[in-house]
Amino acid sequence: MKLLLDSTRCQGYGLCQEPAPELVELDEWGYANVIAVVVPAGTEDAARACAESCPNSALRVEG
Repeated sequence: MKLLLDSTRCQGYGLCQEPAPELVELDEWGYANVIAVVVPAGTEDAARACAESCPNSALRVEG
């Protein structure tokens, strides 16, 4: 499973980090950066919650 970010859609709300701080970090302006593109075992639900939390659908889970 992969967590993918479309950085052109990210508006810096920062909501994605709450459910998955181990997968996503925020830069100094609040924009998301994916730490782990390949989702580690046991964090699949957190990755899905992270993607679902984005109001602009900047994150998606694949695989």
